[in-house]
Parts: sequence; structure tokens; C-alpha cells
Amino acid sequence: MTSEATNRIAVVGTGLAGLSAAERLRELGWHGEITMIGEEPHRPYNRTPLSKQLLTGERQPPDLGLTTYTELDASWRLGTRAAGLDVERRELLLPGGERLPFDGLVIASGVEPRHLPGAPLHSDRVWMLRTLADARAVDRAFAGARHVAVIGGGFIGCEIACTARTRALDVTLIDISPTLLHRALGPALGAVVGGLHRENGVRLHLGVGVHGWSEDKRGVTVLLDDGEQVRADAAVVGVGTTPRTDWLRHTGLDVTDGILCAPTTHVMGSHGYAIDGIVAAGDVARWPNLRFDDAPRRVEHWINAVEMGRHAAEALLQGPQDAAPFMPVPRFWSHQHGVRIQSVGLPALGTDMTILDGDPATRRTVAGYTRPGPDGTPLLVGAVALDSPRTLLAYRDGIGHPLAAVPGRRLAA
Repeated sequence: MTSEATNRIAVVGTGLAGLSAAERLRELGWHGEITMIGEEPHRPYNRTPLSKQLLTGERQPPDLGLTTYTELDASWRLGTRAAGLDVERRELLLPGGERLPFDGLVIASGVEPRHLPGAPLHSDRVWMLRTLADARAVDRAFAGARHVAVIGGGFIGCEIACTARTRALDVTLIDISPTLLHRALGPALGAVVGGLHRENGVRLHLGVGVHGWSEDKRGVTVLLDDGEQVRADAAVVGVGTTPRTDWLRHTGLDVTDGILCAPTTHVMGSHGYAIDGIVAAGDVARWPNLRFDDAPRRVEHWINAVEMGRHAAEALLQGPQDAAPFMPVPRFWSHQHGVRIQSVGLPALGTDMTILDGDPATRRTVAGYTRPGPDGTPLLVGAVALDSPRTLLAYRDGIGHPLAAVPGRRLAA
């Protein structure tokens, strides 16, 4: 990292990745100023419980605050949305025309919910869930509802459906994919999770999109492509996310589905080289994980945000020539209707799925996701476990390596 007179590292984003980067900077002996710039008015908090414990009442907003084990001694600019970046002058553009110079920059601005075309943007009955304020609004909507519609069969949508059932609400879940968690788990395990939701009273409309919306004093009606109408008192839309890169659009940087980074997490400049002094971390970063290949991808997992934030801090101080590539084994988990779903690696890269242990019918199983290596040997790129945490550990270290034996039956991924 180049040294300038400001002696300041700016961190755009006060979520988990930004906080992890700031803490690691202090651990590594950075004694200069750290300026934390966050759009929300709150200090860093854990978003994971927003779709679960917060809506069930198991946890309250004060319980969600994230803590560090190292004193940050940071300057906080909360309620401040970054407006732009001058790469050449090393300045952040902030509201009101303010320019904040920096020596180093960590971009951890995260993501925001993707808007479903046609869905009401400003409604007391239709919500998206990303922030603490969103969760409070959804909680109030659930308190006055009997029937809830959830649009989106990914992890957020599935967890919200579970939470609503815990609150004894009628739930209809709608997704354009033929199975729940289709991209993350594939059709076979996705169908197993779908059966789990049906057994717990969730009505599923799968393989059908949303055609339109209407609202009245009694609730909201979701119009489906097959002509069916779903009436609900409230609806939650969870159809994915969009990287928060709007403030970088005029920089010349590649912000196609997140900000493009080198394997080290250094941001790639318009000249095609990694930029010394600017790194990115967390959901907003798109980088090649060389454990798998050289294709840049984003990973939106809690653990990845922590690990990438810490690695980005190290890379920032070391510089692009000396920093190591960031090559994690991505990991995530989810609890749905009492079943623990865990994943390691990138199952979505698999072309085949093999049952490695157990039986999906019992919902206690481990599935391996493979793709052919250069010589045709199956390479293990991911594994998913249903209520089998210890068995999954046996395969975690094998991610990215040949699967020596392929037991069980082979199913299409």
C-alpha cells in the first residue's frame, strides 16, 4: 500500500466484512486512522437472525450488535452513503460534496435486495428484508396478519416461511424454479427440502412466476403466470440481491455483478491490473477463487464475509505483489423446520451429484457435487449435509480435489 500524508484507511461498509477488515488492520499493527463509513445509522450488527430469531422474538435488536476482540479506535461516519470514488486522487466522495482522502480503501458496501419487477415499491403490505429496519417492519406486518405470501425460494425466502409458520401464520411460498433452493442444492435435495416445507404446512407454488399485483384494504393479491391468484395479508419478496456498486459506476472499474477483484482481493483497475491500496471484501466483491478456477464470482455467506474481510486487510497492507490469493472453502448453514442444512464448497459448480452418506428420504444425508477435472476424474467442488454435521467434516478438506471413489447412486445436479 502506498503511503500518503493522510495516514487514513477508509472502510466503506459497516457490516461484517468491513468490521472484520478493520479489526484485522489493528491486529496487524496499523496505527493510523480508520474511518468507518456506513449507510445505516446503527453500529455493526449481525444480519443472520433478521429472518429467524428476531421475527420469532427469541432475540431482540440490542442482542444483534457485533463486537470485536481488538480496540478499533475508529472514526464512525454512520448514516452516510458513499457517493463516489476518485481512484486517481485517492478520495471518497461523500454527501454534500465532501471529499475524504485516504491511503487505503476497503470496499465492503454489501448488497441490497433485488426488486421484483412489478412489485409495489412503497407499500405497507409488501416488504423486502435486508436491514434491521426491514425486519422491524416485517415483524409488525406479521403481527397483524393471518396469511403471508413469500416470493422467492432461496435461503431467505425459505427461512422467512419457516419463521412465519413458527408464528402460526398460513404461508404460501412462490418461486419460479421447479424446486426450492434450486441453485444452491440442485433438484434432488431441493425436492427434499420442498417436501419438508409441505409437511410443515407451507403451500408451495413452484415453477411459476409472478405476473402482477393488486392491493386493497383487506390485503394484497399476487397474480401468478398460470392464472392463479394468491391472497395474503402481507407479502415478503426475497428474490436475490444486487451488489451496492452504484456509487462506483463512474470510476471506470468493472462493477458487473459486484466489483471485480484480483485473486488477492485487490480491486482491478480499468488498465487490467490490481490497484495498490484498494481492496474489496464480502458480498460486493467478485474475485477468482483459485481453489476452483479463475472465474470471478461473488459469495454471499456469513463466514466468507469474516474471512474475506480479514484477508483483504492483510492484502491491503502487503500490496498486490506480495499478498497471497484468497482461496477459502465457502461454508454456510441454515435451519429449516428443525433440519440443519450445511454446505461446503461451491455445489452450484457441480455437474453431477452423488450421495456420499445416508439417505435423502430420511433427511439425514451428505451429498457430494462433482465436475470432471482435466483428465475426466471427478473433482469434488461442494458437499451438502442434512442433519449430518460430523460426516460433512470428512469431506470439507477434500474440496477442490479428486473424489477417489464415488459411492452410492448418481443423480443429475
